[in-house]
This record gives sequence, structure tokens and C-alpha cells, in this order.
Amino acid sequence: MVRKLLLPFFLFLSLSSWLASADRFTVGDSQAWNPNVNYTAWVDKHKPFHVGDWLVFYYQPGMADVVQVDEAGYNNCDASSSISNYSKGRSYAFQLNHTGDYYFICSRGFCYGGMRLAIVSQPLPPPSPPPSSHNDLSAAPRSCHAPAFPLLAIAIAATAAALLALLQSIA
Repeated sequence: MVRKLLLPFFLFLSLSSWLASADRFTVGDSQAWNPNVNYTAWVDKHKPFHVGDWLVFYYQPGMADVVQVDEAGYNNCDASSSISNYSKGRSYAFQLNHTGDYYFICSRGFCYGGMRLAIVSQPLPPPSPPPSSHNDLSAAPRSCHAPAFPLLAIAIAATAAALLALLQSIA
């Protein structure tokens, strides 16, 4: 029983730093994925977008779809060479999984009314360095200022292993 719980726990630990850095954006904010929304202004408000971020499109079923296209498809409101197409349900979540340009349109005629979105995905920025103290006169090596997450993960793993050994000795 305990072993079955430890694997998901360790997976959570290893992914938690990555998960903490991804953002979730509702495309169009409260206006959602609808005609007559200025998606260029929406992008300007929320950028930069990074690898791992999620775009969530909310739309009216049967009235709209979300079609990923290339730049020419975006510029011409042409979904004939789509990369992906989604029209089921009321929403669609799309993860930016690489750096570069992403283009989305509605293929049901609303693209001409501005229902299209162009996103540039950037690499995740490096973690911020810890604040330095100007009064620190020690000659500590730079590695002492590394993020504490790996050490925390090792401490938790060691504690979990000791707990597992204890539980096995009791059983």
C-alpha cells in the first residue's frame, strides 16, 4: 500500500518545479473565444508566453471551433491546411510545447471578424538569483547560493525511505 503511494509522490516532487512555472491563460479573458474581440490587444496584455503555458479557449458549442494553422492560414483565414482542429464541447486547452510561433483561427467564418490569435512562445526564463547581501563578507562558493529544491527533494526522499523501512519492519 505504502509503495503504491510513494511512486506518485516522487513523480509529483520531480515535476513540481516545472508545473509551478507553467501559466494558464483564458484566451480573450472574460470575452472568451468569440467574434469582435481584439486578440492582438489580449496578447499584448498577457505576453510573454513560455513553453509549458496553457491557452484555454472557451466558446459556444456548434458556433465556433479552434483551428491551429500556419502563418499563411492565419493571414488568409484559411483552415484548409490545418495543423489541428477542435470543435467538441465548450472549451479546448492547448499547451505551448515548443518555442516559436503558434497561430489559431475560427474556421466558421468568424476569422474575418478578428477571431484569430497569434502567439510567440519563448523558453522559460532562468530562475531568479537569490537576493544578495552586501554585508556578506564570507568567501562561500557560488554553489551555496543554488536553489534549495534539489536538497529538499533529497531530504523528503530520505524521509520517505526511512518511513517505508519502518512500516515494513512493523508489518
